[in-house]
Amino acid sequence: MIGHHWGVRTSKDRQTSGVGESGGSRQWARADATRRALLDAAQQVFADRGYADAGIAEIVESSGISVGSLYHHYGGKAGLYLALWEELSDEQEARAASAVSAARTAGERDPIGLFIEGARAYLEVCWKRRAAARLFHGGEGPSGFSLMRRTRARQWIGQNTRLLRGHDGDRATEVLSLVLTTVIGEAGREIALAPDVAEAHEIIDEVCRILIRLAR
Repeated sequence: MIGHHWGVRTSKDRQTSGVGESGGSRQWARADATRRALLDAAQQVFADRGYADAGIAEIVESSGISVGSLYHHYGGKAGLYLALWEELSDEQEARAASAVSAARTAGERDPIGLFIEGARAYLEVCWKRRAAARLFHGGEGPSGFSLMRRTRARQWIGQNTRLLRGHDGDRATEVLSLVLTTVIGEAGREIALAPDVAEAHEIIDEVCRILIRLAR
């Protein structure tokens, strides 16, 4: 995971600082609202300007939050970009894992069937969060971002290999996982750029059919 400045304080921390439970809750609610405003503003500015041309002053003006708060929570423009990326990636992974778990609970035992359920959930997030997803397909970003993406992609391939019941030395399953994961990643780009929900779901359905054919 890419680290950021989001913290969780314990009840002991609140007691030490002299803030009561209700006061602490209000304080953290305000902090959450501040972070949300900054992320929403940054997402729009990055979309309009691109990462390189986006300015801190514009993000601050759009969010209505002070520049000091921006640096406190995210450390600067790069921190905002990485927080948006991690937020999207976490939601994609969580939705995929939840879909796989639900399919198992419903009785699905075929590894390919489970994989397809997870892939569909991932791709649906690409449409649901399309404004954010579009940001990360253009190749821009802070220094080191490409390496971070590749590292997370390798982790994702490893998770998919395990889901497909691969094991160490099973080269065929590793290659299959690489191919399927690459297809899903490229499809996510097209889904995020789809003009409407109907076309997005047409793409998702077709991608899932292709994945099944490749996997079999």
